[in-house]
Amino acid sequence: MKAFAVSTLGCLVLGGLASCGSESPTATTSEAEPTETASAEGETGTLVIRANGEDFVRQGFTTKDGWEIEFDNLYVSLADISAAQTDPPFDPESGDTLEAKAEVKVDGTQVVDLAEGDEAADPVAVGEVEAPAGRFNALAWRMVPAESGPSESYSIWMQGTATKEGEEIPFTVKVNEELAFTCGDFVGDDRKGILTAGEAADLEATFHFDHLFGDGSVPADDGINTGALGFEPLAALAENGVVDVDSTALQAELSEADYTTFLSILPSLGHVGEGHCAETKLTTL
Repeated sequence: MKAFAVSTLGCLVLGGLASCGSESPTATTSEAEPTETASAEGETGTLVIRANGEDFVRQGFTTKDGWEIEFDNLYVSLADISAAQTDPPFDPESGDTLEAKAEVKVDGTQVVDLAEGDEAADPVAVGEVEAPAGRFNALAWRMVPAESGPSESYSIWMQGTATKEGEEIPFTVKVNEELAFTCGDFVGDDRKGILTAGEAADLEATFHFDHLFGDGSVPADDGINTGALGFEPLAALAENGVVDVDSTALQAELSEADYTTFLSILPSLGHVGEGHCAETKLTTL
């Protein structure tokens, strides 16, 4: 059920949001779940929050070190999702505090599978909220360990197959670090977050997993590759031809340099399209 209330919003520090609820994560679903909201006065519409792993996740890709990656599942556990209207627009790279004119929140924790669907699939719906008409140009969320379901105890669960030169390695990489992102306006070919009264609009949390693995379709000296871990360090952890590691194993078994690279990449996963985010929390083991 939707709950709609009028509120006056002051200074909102999205990096320290309190939990909106205590529901357990739901199974991955292609339908948005109604959630509790808060809004400013005025006419309203429906804001749909979506999560997008892009074609890299849905279709597969080649890593910077030549491994062909196909994901079966890529679960992310999202909590404290908050969309805001800001004026002036929030710049996540400025270090300034976000000033919200209006805000809506998605209740509870949602677990979604970014690998769901094919290249024609819409980004996965995470939740929908009744919201005041206007331009939503800021989005924040936390990534927390799931409380139940297939990715229980992990904020990110990557499962699939990597293939190179005839070698095939099934892999499962489970991340339990907690992250929090505060993002500005969506940047992409289509405008998002512009909500007209009585209508619906999308806002998107985008995840760039090519930052972790690199992109074999671009030159080796491209920035996406020079800062990426690739798959080779993970392939080296295979036992009996299978990679099955969590954050504890990564810390123990990766080289110090590779583990440092892994940790440094996590804060760069969250985007809004190509728009940047401020990573406001990284809780390690």
